[in-house]
Amino acid sequence: MTDLTLDVARKISDAALAKCREMKLKPMSIVILDARGAYKTVVAEDGTSLLRSEVAHGKAYGALTLGMGTRALLKRANEQPYFVDAINTMARGALVPVPGGVLINDKNGKLLGAIGISGDTSDNDEAAALAGIEAAGLVGNTG
Repeated sequence: MTDLTLDVARKISDAALAKCREMKLKPMSIVILDARGAYKTVVAEDGTSLLRSEVAHGKAYGALTLGMGTRALLKRANEQPYFVDAINTMARGALVPVPGGVLINDKNGKLLGAIGISGDTSDNDEAAALAGIEAAGLVGNTG
């Protein structure tokens, strides 16, 4: 696979939502971006709050633009808050440095895109993202 196709992005979203329902999580929003940062899918379950999709985008975008999952980005923000704040200023506030943003790689390690999920706890958001990626036969990178 050389690109993140719409069919694969849908498979990831569907599997992530299935994991959310299995875990009985709050209503979720999922954004999947391809490697160049273009939207592939945006899903908002009934009952999500108004800005939930923007938060999901910020997680995916943060992971993609800095080349690390948002769990690692949170660690970096705690260790180097001025650096992450400066980067977020350059990104016009578009980064959300909390878990739930995961890079999507193929089995050879090639970056295909990123997923951001928001709606429950950050740890649960990340677990659902990883489940979706795995269901599509791809590799999630949180670090």
